[in-house]
Amino acid sequence: METNYSDDIYGRAKVKGSEELEKYYDELKDMDTGALWTVANDIEPWEPHTISAPMFWSYEKLRPFVLEAARLVTPSEAGRRVVYLQNKNRIKEKAAVGLLYAGIQITQPGEFTPAHRHAASALRFIMEGAKGYTIVDGNKIELGVRDFVITPNSAWHEHGVEKDGQTCIWLDGLDIPMINAFEANDYAVLEEEKGGQDLLVAENYSPMSYSGAGVIPIDREWNKPYSPLFKYSWENTKNAIQNLAKVSDGTPYDGYIMRYANPLTGGHPMLTMGATMQMLKPGQKTKAHKHTGSSVFQVAQGEGYVIIDGVKYDFKEKDTFCVPSWLYHEFANTSETEELYLFSFNDFPTVEKLGFYQEKAHPEGHQQLK
Repeated sequence: METNYSDDIYGRAKVKGSEELEKYYDELKDMDTGALWTVANDIEPWEPHTISAPMFWSYEKLRPFVLEAARLVTPSEAGRRVVYLQNKNRIKEKAAVGLLYAGIQITQPGEFTPAHRHAASALRFIMEGAKGYTIVDGNKIELGVRDFVITPNSAWHEHGVEKDGQTCIWLDGLDIPMINAFEANDYAVLEEEKGGQDLLVAENYSPMSYSGAGVIPIDREWNKPYSPLFKYSWENTKNAIQNLAKVSDGTPYDGYIMRYANPLTGGHPMLTMGATMQMLKPGQKTKAHKHTGSSVFQVAQGEGYVIIDGVKYDFKEKDTFCVPSWLYHEFANTSETEELYLFSFNDFPTVEKLGFYQEKAHPEGHQQLK
């Protein structure tokens, strides 16, 4: 059973109202002030509390609107042609969950986005298409389906699809709401007449230099606070997690899960956002737990369901959902023959650095459906 907290104890605000107090409160309000005891229990909850709602976005329903965006506006007009995912309780922040932004971006063959940079960090998870590419600080990298790609904060970047490629659609993840909350965001566009970044190294330099597990080149210098590996290929990730499953029982709450890492430090790829890939074997179900920190999930492969705060959401490949901070959640693979892979990105690096991370297992192992 969950602990029942009462505010009717010494140390919690429990002032009863009166006409005299109401007059006092009104006079404080006129001076842009207030009495702490009127809000203390709300702003200092017994346990972490989320404003965000669990959300689910069906790709089958959303995809036609993403395709329609490609007909209605061009990348040069829109800057970035994206349908963003809106949490119903975070409308002002334009957040998908917590202080994380998410959107679905589309680029057609021969198109490219203008080169730009911003204080916010960004990432991509490729959903469909062929011969897409990104250029990050002069490093051009080809993109494949289910690849995970980072665009670190303040790095020049642009994206496109080769003329002989196929329309590419990917999930965007950014910490825009977080950076805006710190009032620290900015944005810059490369001069239009320049046309794009100069390529400073050979194509695919980053993944070809740093994607070997357990080995790194010793003739490279890297002093930036983010990963030198800009693309984490699906093939490498899938092989790694399948190998893990051969020698491990996984975790009770996430199945077989691996965190994308900076190959030089083992830390998160970027300063403020992290990402994971997890796998559930056919028919596997996890136990429920909750933790601080918000996550956006996309179904990389397979089908199943997630239960968030007692509500069940059935999902299939390319569907997206979010798990807000401090809400119980558990997963299930409903296939008896195929593995389930879930990609997710999160704000864990920020939460961990600030010392706010905590976790709690469900006392009964699983949630009751509401």
